[in-house]
This record gives sequence, C-alpha cells and structure tokens, in this order.
Amino acid sequence: MVHARPAPRPGAYVLTLLLDLDGTLTDPRDGIVRSLRFALRALGAPVPPEAELARCIGPPLGDSFRALLPDPTAARVAAAIDQYRVRFDRIGWRENRVYAGVPGFLAAVRERGFRTVVATSKPRVFAQRIARHFELDAQLDAIYGAELDGTRGRKPELLAHVLALEGVAPERAVMVGDRRHDVEGARAHGLRSLGVTYGYGDRDELAAAGATWICDDLEEALAVLDAALDKSSGSA
Repeated sequence: MVHARPAPRPGAYVLTLLLDLDGTLTDPRDGIVRSLRFALRALGAPVPPEAELARCIGPPLGDSFRALLPDPTAARVAAAIDQYRVRFDRIGWRENRVYAGVPGFLAAVRERGFRTVVATSKPRVFAQRIARHFELDAQLDAIYGAELDGTRGRKPELLAHVLALEGVAPERAVMVGDRRHDVEGARAHGLRSLGVTYGYGDRDELAAAGATWICDDLEEALAVLDAALDKSSGSA
C-alpha cells in the first residue's frame, strides 16, 4: 500500500511526472501480443513465440514490425500496422489491466502537488480511450501520445512536444517508464528518469540506458520521489 504524505499548500507547484502507459500504468500484454499475431498471420509472415512478441511492448510499432517481418519493406510494415490496428481498435485495447498500486500511486503523487501527464508512444487516441475505460483519466492532468501517422512516435520527439505544450522546465519533470526508450527520451532533454522493473524492461536494460533511479514497485518509486524532493529542499 502506498502511504500518503501531507499535501503541499493549495496551488503549490512541485513536479511534473511524465508517465509511460504500456508496462508502467497498465499491462497490455494480451492485446498487443494477440494483435501482433493477427497482423503477421494476415500477411502470411512467420509468427514467433509469445515471449518474443511480448518484447515488442514499448518500442514504436513500426520498429517492432521491422524486426518481426522477414521482408520489412516500407509497404509491408505499413500493411502490418494497418492489420494490427484492425484488431487492436476492435478489441485489443480492452485486453489490458491496470497494475496493482497504480490508482493509489496516482492519488498519492497528486496529493503532493505533482502533475501527472501520460507520455506514451502508443497513438494518443488509444491512450485516451484506455485511460477512460480503466477510469485513470480522473487522476491524469493530460494525455499525450503519437499520432496514427507515426508523428511523435519516438520518445525524444514526443517529450519535446509535451515539454513545450505544458511549459515544463526539464529540471521540474521526471520521466517514469519501464523501457530504455523512456530513459533515452528523458536523457535527450536533460530530464531525470525513474525506471520501473515490473513492466517489460529489466534492471539491466534500464541501467544501461542511464536511468536516474530504478525501482521494483510504485511504493518504492514514491519513496524515491519523496527523498529526491527532500534532498532538493522539499517542494518548490
């Protein structure tokens, strides 16, 4: 259980948490794996084992199909993405679950005066739909993601967009995610990053990418954020 800390005075601005979605707030394994399998079969391509498909959770979809297809021409990758979205739009987005502890974590950080902003490589329309369906949207200040045409599908590009629109200075934000792409995106903009190991990246991946902190669960993550704020003279 995540324990609350006294909230800052009303109106105090503390920190913006940029939150990955897949592998950080929700576990999308079934929907993504089944939709990848559907797309590969539709194109007559070999279907690898589930464990290999699960490693595609996190990176941009185009990168995954370039690795999975034996003939990854631009046309074949585009066709695979289209087929993936046929199934994902119909049912895959609902084949998902919120990680234990996420609602409590979001409530606790908001009590501390943190802003909670989703920054995901998943298309924004799906991220918004998922957040509404699982009733996370009430605890989120904003949801950013890629466009369906691939715009802002890479974390550095997405985070540049988020920081500009939210008016957040890099030193006032922390990227929270489970894959190296989250950490690398943060580093590209001078952000601190908090890697979580309960998702789809392990400690070695996050450490190699240069994560500022690595935590095994969200209670530990909250304690790390509290300590970081205390070390930098509390809230500001």
